[in-house]
Amino acid sequence: MERTLTAQLPQRVGERVRLLGWVHHIRQLGSISFLLLRDRTGLCQAVTAEPERFKLNQIQRESIVELLGRVKPEPQARQGVELELEELKILITPVAPLPFEVNRSRKKLNLKLDMLLDHRAFSLRNPEFGAVFRVQAEIVNTFREFLRQAGFLEVHTSKIIAAGTEGGTALFPIQYFEQKAYLAQSPQFYKQMLVGAGYERVFEVGFVYRAEDHATSRHINEYLSLDYEMGFIQSFRDVTRLENQLLKVMVEKLKNNCAAELEILGARLPEVGEIPELHFRDARAILKKDYGRNTEGMIDLDPEAERQLCDYAGKVYNSEFIFITHYPRKTRPFYTMWDPDDPEYTFGFDLLFRGLEVTTGSQRIHDYNMLVENIRRFGLQPENYDFYLEIFKYAVPPHGGLAIGAERLTQQFLGLANVREASLFPRDRFRLTP
Repeated sequence: MERTLTAQLPQRVGERVRLLGWVHHIRQLGSISFLLLRDRTGLCQAVTAEPERFKLNQIQRESIVELLGRVKPEPQARQGVELELEELKILITPVAPLPFEVNRSRKKLNLKLDMLLDHRAFSLRNPEFGAVFRVQAEIVNTFREFLRQAGFLEVHTSKIIAAGTEGGTALFPIQYFEQKAYLAQSPQFYKQMLVGAGYERVFEVGFVYRAEDHATSRHINEYLSLDYEMGFIQSFRDVTRLENQLLKVMVEKLKNNCAAELEILGARLPEVGEIPELHFRDARAILKKDYGRNTEGMIDLDPEAERQLCDYAGKVYNSEFIFITHYPRKTRPFYTMWDPDDPEYTFGFDLLFRGLEVTTGSQRIHDYNMLVENIRRFGLQPENYDFYLEIFKYAVPPHGGLAIGAERLTQQFLGLANVREASLFPRDRFRLTP
């Protein structure tokens, strides 16, 4: 008999089926006993009035079992059906005590995050923790589908590089045969080069690496970056408008395809309207006037400022998102185009969502001579970037792009307290396993 998945049971009422999965829970209510089975599609209950026959009191939780029985309606059960148990076979039994129970809610477990991460693969059996990554998979899939439909080509660029994209800071050095190399902070150079190569619109889903000595709830040192770059733009707003459309589609896809996971997690998705934007100079003025911040010398936003500006966006624009644009020139990488009408500011932007930066992007410099000049202005040597600069000699169109941190976006959609909860196997300042 072929295997039936728990999610298929409502379509199999009256039929005899075979289920495979883990024993999530066993309980007895009066003369009736229930075995809760978990597989990749969810949970279902098998019911019997003969617990001794199946030796239910001897079965360890998380054992892998095979169940045979007939599907019958049961309005009070999950999905409105249950399995009338006829046969049970134990296939695999745990050989060690469980580190913790995975059949309890996160609240009842009350475990520290490090404990969950130390036993990461096991913890993902818990439906709440596992649901996070089903949502994240939908986020990434929507990113891909949306951009393909918008005429973007998916690319895969090297994660071993010769020079840093942001001046050589916060890089993980590696020994590459006789040479020194680095793990990529970003696919930035390659995205721009491929726009210039004639693809015009490219995107990538891939890990990037930041050797930043942080130990906060918002930083990890390896994260999944959702990048796109687009040529023949008129301004950076072509880039931000596209992200606005992407987020609208993403929220709809999550509503339609992840309703069960969102319910398990108690997550509230945002409404995505026309996302407002604020010039960095105006953001500083608001922080000073409305929040009493000392903004003298402020050239970037700290976490508190990000939260305050999102609070402002909620009150004034009824939006949980806000673009902060025109960041000061000294805070942005050398490839960022500056505003010719206000040269101390750039066409660089961040997207803040529920108090956290989830996107960084800009219009880029496409003129070869301007780019070389700006590299020197940053105290760097253009000859170290010959591989990157070459295509700009042969005419590259005006272009821009952005990068979205998949873990941060997942964290904010789901209301998670720590970005590590949105990483399957996080790498941070102190964690290298599992």
